[in-house]
Amino acid sequence: MTAIPLSILDLAPIPAGGTASLALHNTLDLAQRVEEFGYRRYWLAEHHLAPGVASAAPQVLIGAVAAATERIRVGSGAVQTGHWTPLAIVEQFGTLDALYPGRIDLGLGRSGQRRAETARLAEGSRGAPSPQATVVDGLLIPKPFDFSRLAGSPVVALLEALLQQPGAESPDFAGQVDDIAALLDGSYHSPEGHQAHAMPGENADLQLWILGSSGGQSAQVAGERGLPFAANYHVSPSNVLDAAEAYREAFKPSAILDEPYVVVSADVVVAPSDEQARELASPYPLWVHSIRSRLAAIPFPTPADAAAHRWEEEDWDLVADRVDTQFVGSPRTVVAGLEVLRRVTGADELLITTITHDHADRVRSYELLATEWART
Repeated sequence: MTAIPLSILDLAPIPAGGTASLALHNTLDLAQRVEEFGYRRYWLAEHHLAPGVASAAPQVLIGAVAAATERIRVGSGAVQTGHWTPLAIVEQFGTLDALYPGRIDLGLGRSGQRRAETARLAEGSRGAPSPQATVVDGLLIPKPFDFSRLAGSPVVALLEALLQQPGAESPDFAGQVDDIAALLDGSYHSPEGHQAHAMPGENADLQLWILGSSGGQSAQVAGERGLPFAANYHVSPSNVLDAAEAYREAFKPSAILDEPYVVVSADVVVAPSDEQARELASPYPLWVHSIRSRLAAIPFPTPADAAAHRWEEEDWDLVADRVDTQFVGSPRTVVAGLEVLRRVTGADELLITTITHDHADRVRSYELLATEWART
């Protein structure tokens, strides 16, 4: 085996019976602990209108995490560019870099721009045959989730209404990335030739990343601009190989990278034994079901809540791809699975998300994983 760096993607999950304040303080504690465990970076996700997720303002939370830690890189996984302007993003992250120089990652994603687009495409794909699950060199590539089930959801329209000013339209993602890069390096010119200099932001010592769930525009933009790319196995496992391949095919060397650099995400729960890990992970299907059925994560249930739930077949279909690709077990079991993920995707780094009801179990999961991973 070849050991590669491990990093963390945190949603600041709110446990059933808990509060946003508790979740945010748990995030600060976890960041301090995983810094001790040797993780490379700590990214915060951006989610809105989710009763079970407290990471609605990652730019604010990044500052708090950076202040509570000393060495670990801290960043966004990812800024939803659909409702932020390039200047706002550069100024926000430029401020963070000015306070915590050399430690901030700026991860960009199309999530905010894809909501309505996904609904339209899904509506157009109704009735089309769907690829089946396959196993590629030991890695499960599940049947793609059918997003047509979410088409027309009122939550999509509500998010658009609340996150953007009336009548506002998001520019093309590639154009936004180019504008952000130009504002960061001081080369920005408007179409009319006017210069703009972001302060703070210009010449900030940021690492710029692109995150993507498929082999579409995000992978293409990252590759053509020679930026590092994060591919989602935990959110969209059926597309991870397409995303990584599209990025590598599009890659052009840049001042940032001589060759492609791919991070791959994974959902993970580790405990001393396989049985204990399965118990801790048992609420995960209920939590994913809330995301897939309501587009809003519920507070993370207890194992007792999970045991009491009775599943219908059609409900299980909503979560099967993500449940089947979660890495759950003892340290040895999980590390073996993650090594397959690393090998098949060619990942240069793995981005780990762990959610359990009790915070102590989550911290312990990351500790057990880091210890076992260091032995590989």
